[in-house]
Amino acid sequence: MSAHDDTSGQTPLIDGFGRTISYLRLSVTDRCDLRCTYCMSARPTFLPKSEVLTLEELETLCAIFIERGVTKIRITGGEPLVRRDVVKLIEHIGQWRHVTPLRELTLTTNATQLDRYADQLAASGVERINVSLDTLDADHFRRLTRIGEIDTVMRGLDAADKAGLKVKINTVALANGNAREIPDLVAWAHGRGYDLSLIEIMPMGEVDEARPDQFLSLQSVRQTLEERWTLTDVSDSTGGPARYVRVEETGGRLGFISPLTQNFCEGCNRVRLTCTGQLYLCLGQLDRVDLRAALRDGGRLAVERALDEAMQIKPRAHDFAIGTDRVAGHVPRDMAHTGG
Repeated sequence: MSAHDDTSGQTPLIDGFGRTISYLRLSVTDRCDLRCTYCMSARPTFLPKSEVLTLEELETLCAIFIERGVTKIRITGGEPLVRRDVVKLIEHIGQWRHVTPLRELTLTTNATQLDRYADQLAASGVERINVSLDTLDADHFRRLTRIGEIDTVMRGLDAADKAGLKVKINTVALANGNAREIPDLVAWAHGRGYDLSLIEIMPMGEVDEARPDQFLSLQSVRQTLEERWTLTDVSDSTGGPARYVRVEETGGRLGFISPLTQNFCEGCNRVRLTCTGQLYLCLGQLDRVDLRAALRDGGRLAVERALDEAMQIKPRAHDFAIGTDRVAGHVPRDMAHTGG
């Protein structure tokens, strides 16, 4: 698709439950420069490069999704900025924002590479980024990520601020990891002018710690925060699954992404495309279609047919559940393989 193509009249992506799919989460790599304990094993096995879509193939698939009505694309990984030349892909997609239905191009990152790329991202049309950050303590950050340095992240955030990128912090709530730190993270983020969203752990992939030991209900987190602050529900939406409150004392916005305690599947508008071209219709299910095979074997028309098939098999909801002694709905894919 060129920047001047007219995409009006294309058939929108509507699943079997009447939900319009307008949001693509595009993973460009399964590789990451951190090893977060809740995300992957200490020694992950990464995909061979021969299985990964080229940047040109990713761009072609994005164009087709936009033609079918996708208005928001989030670039994810792994850590997307470790992929060589990924900024070129972002630049090309960013050029479409004013001449196609695409209205937002965003990025999820751990911020370790932002010191190098923040200016380029801003120049490419990225206006907003999500930064994954679960602690402000240097020693704890090193333990959670196994190899990371918090100073690198802070330099990246400073670079993002300087480049004019709007930052939202994503924090995974961990019962035995950062539960006591969450209020300090909220205060710090709001002090820098950032929104912050809390996320419940999900039973995905094989990690070194039992998921029930990691799980922290965001209902209980909210109760704890309300002992300190006044939280007012607001109807704000950023196109994703977060439910937001305003923290009256800080003036900042706080999101709750609670796939287990407050399911948000009814309004799902998302699909996830892995770096190998597998289109997953639900984060917590195995249903998928192979867009790499469709693109390479049959071209654009085959991809169109595959997307039509995908809309028919998109499930109503995930089956995630975590109790004190059980896990339901576990899927074997690591989050890094699926795309965050």
